[in-house]
Amino acid sequence: MTITSLLPGRLGLGTAPLGSMFRDVSDEEAAATVDAAWDHGIRYYDTAPFYGAGLAEIRLGDALAGRPRDSYVLSTKVGRVILDEVEDPAARELGEKGGLFEHGRPNKLVHDWTADATKRSIEDSLQRLRTDRLDIVWVHDVAQDFHGDEWLAVYESARTGAFRVLQQLRDEGVIKAWGLGVNRVEPIELTLDLDEPKPDAFLLAGRYTLLDHDRALQRLLPTAADQGVSLVVGGPYSSGILAGGTHFEYQDAPAHIIEKVARIKELAERHGVSVKAAALQFSLAHPAAAAVIPGATRPSRIAEDVAALDETIPAAFWAELREAGLVSPLAPLPTA
Repeated sequence: MTITSLLPGRLGLGTAPLGSMFRDVSDEEAAATVDAAWDHGIRYYDTAPFYGAGLAEIRLGDALAGRPRDSYVLSTKVGRVILDEVEDPAARELGEKGGLFEHGRPNKLVHDWTADATKRSIEDSLQRLRTDRLDIVWVHDVAQDFHGDEWLAVYESARTGAFRVLQQLRDEGVIKAWGLGVNRVEPIELTLDLDEPKPDAFLLAGRYTLLDHDRALQRLLPTAADQGVSLVVGGPYSSGILAGGTHFEYQDAPAHIIEKVARIKELAERHGVSVKAAALQFSLAHPAAAAVIPGATRPSRIAEDVAALDETIPAAFWAELREAGLVSPLAPLPTA
């Protein structure tokens, strides 16, 4: 089964914000957001133990409880095991993402991509999600943004541990697909070069957006397309800056990014286009892109995402965006 045939649509829900990313999100707000996604026909939900130390998984599981399990697709990730003992969430060592989930649960996070940890992580996720099975499992964050110069050693641990476990589970029919879920292109490029094991797809966050796509277009996306491996695009709003927020790469946006967004916004307003629509439709225009999974913590954002995907954008907007040097000449552009 290909990831494209597995996914129920081109728009899913990313649940990192439900782990109280950036701010303290209430249980009620989280539940209302998932309900809104369901009511708008979204049937693909992506989560991870990392998001609030299990908080996003718990909230997603509660919100989906009672829904027919065969009616939606669920993915989570491996690479972190959540313990009962507690720690200061703000003091966790998370590379470039320090303090990201300081409003989440205080449970201790253990970074571990070995075979045993992968199996335990899956069992724990099943309990938090209140389900008997997972459809897709991503190997989470084996990249430079969390591990710096040590990332290749972490990747090797995952290759000999998590990769093999997930391939076996896929071959046995326990899960339907597996791949990497990362914020950098290099781990995916390495994996595409492997003879074995072979993943089904990848989740790439923040690296195929209006603001950041050059590196992905150089080698990763052409190779993925050649191999028939699809991509789920995470973080299409670049941590929120393309949706009216102030964050880029999970931190306060730097001046040059704010300036670039202002140029895109000015052009979009001139053509009567919403920046959200431009962001989502750009990320989906590449033939390797199977789906896009923006995150949200307010029900109203779901309606905006659905409308953005359906919005008609004139070809003149994309042409002017290209002429202004705001998108790569290599990037496929949406067609009406």
